[in-house]
Amino acid sequence: MDLELKENRPHGTKEYPYCQYHMHEIRHDFQIPVHWHEEAEIIYIRQGRLNVMIGGENYNGTGGSVFLVNPRELHLMGSTDRSVDYYTLLFPLEFISFQTMDELETELLQPLRSGRLMFCHRMPDGESGRIAEQLEAVIRANDSASPFLQIQTRTLLLQFLQMILEQKALVCPADGNRSSMQKEMLAFIQEHYTEKIALKSLAEHFHLSEKYLSHYFKEHFHLTFSSYVNHLRLTHARRLLETTDLPVTEIAPRSGFPSVSYFIRVFKNSCGVSPLKYRKHV
Repeated sequence: MDLELKENRPHGTKEYPYCQYHMHEIRHDFQIPVHWHEEAEIIYIRQGRLNVMIGGENYNGTGGSVFLVNPRELHLMGSTDRSVDYYTLLFPLEFISFQTMDELETELLQPLRSGRLMFCHRMPDGESGRIAEQLEAVIRANDSASPFLQIQTRTLLLQFLQMILEQKALVCPADGNRSSMQKEMLAFIQEHYTEKIALKSLAEHFHLSEKYLSHYFKEHFHLTFSSYVNHLRLTHARRLLETTDLPVTEIAPRSGFPSVSYFIRVFKNSCGVSPLKYRKHV
């Protein structure tokens, strides 16, 4: 069921399954809605303030902060600080694993891949300078065209893993009931967002009050129920605009919008252009 929450964006390639994204010079408040993926993720803040939620826990990061997201773990990030500058580094744990069943593989890497061992969400701030230097080296390597890029990146990431071990930033997973409930809740919305869905539908399905769910959504996902539904609908609409010749009058209801005029207004507020102009520039 929670497969619907999986981020569909490809990260890296089959030949080189590592990628990094640089977020900076953002001229407006933003939030990347809650999602998950198979890869581990390192969030490294160069400067500014970034709000991060990982596995239901909220964190405030500043320049030098480093956060770790385990594979298949729900997370989101956002900021109202327009000077924020941060990187996300994503890679499957298999990328730094070994085929030999030695102690490193059986006692560390295999338990991490299976979820029997997990990264702590935040690296200790006391070592931020040394950790940042290591991550900057990973970033520089991947900004270059070195013929030895894979060897360099794997070596640097393994050195970063050594820092995680030195800082004792590994834990055994706690009870996952809360994360499971959140995934089920978001998966239900994913399944029904193209229909006439309201907070009442969600409350009835989970046998909870609308007031409680409204508060729960804002507290744990940092946005309202309607904002999240509109995000899913807009993502679906953009995909249809990019991959089909369907008219806007058909895309709106297929994406779950109650009217074409409302769809156009929401789309323009989000993307800065009308649906038709968006299609022309894709």
